[in-house]
Amino acid sequence: MPVHFGTDGWRAVISDTFTFHNLRLVAQAIADALSADYPQANGPHTVVVGFDTRFLSDRYAIEVARVLAANGYRVLLAQADAPTPAISYAVKHQGALGGVMITASHNAPRYNGVKLKAAYGGSAPPEQARRVEVYLNDNEERGRGPNLMDYDRAREMGLIQRFNPLPAYFEHLRTLINADRIAEGKLRVVMDSMYGSGRGAIKAFLQGTGVEVHEIRAEMNPGFGGVHPEPIARYLGALTTAIATGLGDVGLATDGDADRIGAMDERGQFVDPHKIMALALRYLAEERGWRGAAVRTVSTTRMIDRLAQKYGLAVYETPVGFNHIADYMLREPVLIGGEESGGISIRGHIPEGDGVLMGLLILEMLAHYRQPLS
Repeated sequence: MPVHFGTDGWRAVISDTFTFHNLRLVAQAIADALSADYPQANGPHTVVVGFDTRFLSDRYAIEVARVLAANGYRVLLAQADAPTPAISYAVKHQGALGGVMITASHNAPRYNGVKLKAAYGGSAPPEQARRVEVYLNDNEERGRGPNLMDYDRAREMGLIQRFNPLPAYFEHLRTLINADRIAEGKLRVVMDSMYGSGRGAIKAFLQGTGVEVHEIRAEMNPGFGGVHPEPIARYLGALTTAIATGLGDVGLATDGDADRIGAMDERGQFVDPHKIMALALRYLAEERGWRGAAVRTVSTTRMIDRLAQKYGLAVYETPVGFNHIADYMLREPVLIGGEESGGISIRGHIPEGDGVLMGLLILEMLAHYRQPLS
């Protein structure tokens, strides 16, 4: 079976390789790999399952849950589409063995995929993904199909439980973001979720602060309006137009599963992740007095190195892929880690890029400095 887990999971074209049948086989291999690592001696272990807004993602997530339940796992299945970082945080918060997120992130609408999450709330390490591939191939050679439980039966037995990952996620974000400071800024924000699963998240977090948030492209549209849900300038024409027509003074954009951030200044000019990461590093070091290493991928601006040197911080360069940044976040204090694609995280957070977190941090910085993003 042609399934390969890359730096952040498996992605394939819907109805070509990404089918219900193949997904069930992958889910069985995930269950087998988890069972080998964590024998269920003291009752069922928990696995968190989430999904984005892509075509059939909710149905795919149910199929994964059915397979996991049939293998004796207690599955916490998101009740609606949710940001990948919210699902990843739920894995850690719930003490789960791992997680499965149905998403193809920023890829074209014809794709869907699977992201594996480890118990620490970040992408599963390469060796864990390889074990899933080994079990997948072994099951195929032996002609072993997936275990599968009826959804309603699994619900009755408590093996599949629907849950909302956002309240606990927001509570955690409040330990990292100063919402009162954002409120003082009297900001007018245009939020472009690009039809992805970040829709509504920043607006909900800021509810009651008085911040004016105008959402665009927040409805369900599995075709993503005919563009890739990737927060780069070429796909953010709608956000540029919204800023130009006076709907807000700053624009934020998240990708298909909200683990990446993009931004627009008050003139409708794109602010790339290199600048966002540099501004965040300066703010966290100067205004919060935070310490820790700066970790960036090889294709990220060397401005990070110069700032780290200015503040007396260690700086590390990694290959492309946030999982390499996560390695540092798991073993030593990291002030900020990020890649050129807009996946950025900060100290105290899960080792995973988070577009919602970084969007809120941008607003906090604007409110603090009382200056436009330009």
